[in-house]
Amino acid sequence: MSRRVWSTSVALALPFALTSLAFTFYAISDPGEGMTQAAQAFLETLDAEQKQTVVLDYDTPKRTDWHFIPKDERKGLQLKHMNDAQRKAAHALLKSALSEMGYNKSTKIMALEKLLNEFEEGKGRFLRDHERYYFTVFGDVTPDSKWGLSVEGHHLSLNFVVDGNRVVSSTPQVFCTNPALVKNENKSGIEVGTRVLAKEETLAFDLVNSLTDEQKQVAIIAEKAPSEVRAAGEPQPPTAAAEGIRYEDLNGDQRNLLLSLVNEYANAMPDRVARQRVDKIHFDGLNDVHFAWAGATEPGIGHYYKIQAPSFLIEFVNTQPDAAGNPANHIHCIWRDMHGDF
Repeated sequence: MSRRVWSTSVALALPFALTSLAFTFYAISDPGEGMTQAAQAFLETLDAEQKQTVVLDYDTPKRTDWHFIPKDERKGLQLKHMNDAQRKAAHALLKSALSEMGYNKSTKIMALEKLLNEFEEGKGRFLRDHERYYFTVFGDVTPDSKWGLSVEGHHLSLNFVVDGNRVVSSTPQVFCTNPALVKNENKSGIEVGTRVLAKEETLAFDLVNSLTDEQKQVAIIAEKAPSEVRAAGEPQPPTAAAEGIRYEDLNGDQRNLLLSLVNEYANAMPDRVARQRVDKIHFDGLNDVHFAWAGATEPGIGHYYKIQAPSFLIEFVNTQPDAAGNPANHIHCIWRDMHGDF
């Protein structure tokens, strides 16, 4: 059922284009209703043994046990161990939780496992399999209940809580790619030039390279990029104070670049969730958004950035080589809720 809500953002495609607020009346359905229906449909396809693997107690510590690195074991049921009807229902559940853009990024990240397997010739330390992605449901899935969803595997961790058919949590949100940019011919069906997380990187390069020398003294916090995002796998985000240059200290074009970059992360979620994120940023005040950079300001050399405000934290790191050996061509990036994940 559609719910009428007040929103402070303008069109979602460009929610940050204006810094002055104009209230607009929207009719946007909460994706929680569709997620509940899709989860129920998915669970109905499973046999009793599979349900024991998929459905865990809402309060289990496994609900907040997450990571995007390759692991020998994870909670939940792999796509690989589902039949065709079950895989179709699982993908329908994933699609219900994300925007079209977010779903496309997720499936392309999964497909890159074929490329990793090819480049590593099946001899890598970890098993590479595009169907080795796990679905877990926490709690009883009903329109009136509180329940959780995890979809996770190598380079992907998506976590949700639905309460009374409303999405009340959608973090940690993790998308990663190896390669960041496909540079080598292959037999896996991945076109050379494929770049799943293109804007997450190119917009940030555009922004940091638009800064004046004076601005860079504030925005660039280290000459060398860290090797990883902070607090990876931990239940809650890091609480260190924001660093870098504030929104108010950027010029108009730089502000638009920063906000377009934030928007790229927010828009992985369905309209209602993305708009709630945007509205919260406006409510807290754009001047409290900070952008910080570390490392090189050109591709092919390790680089990192973070964007932090009272309501959210974005971190991006590209320091590792890809599976073919191309330097700094392996992205990890994450959106976290500063008020509390999960």
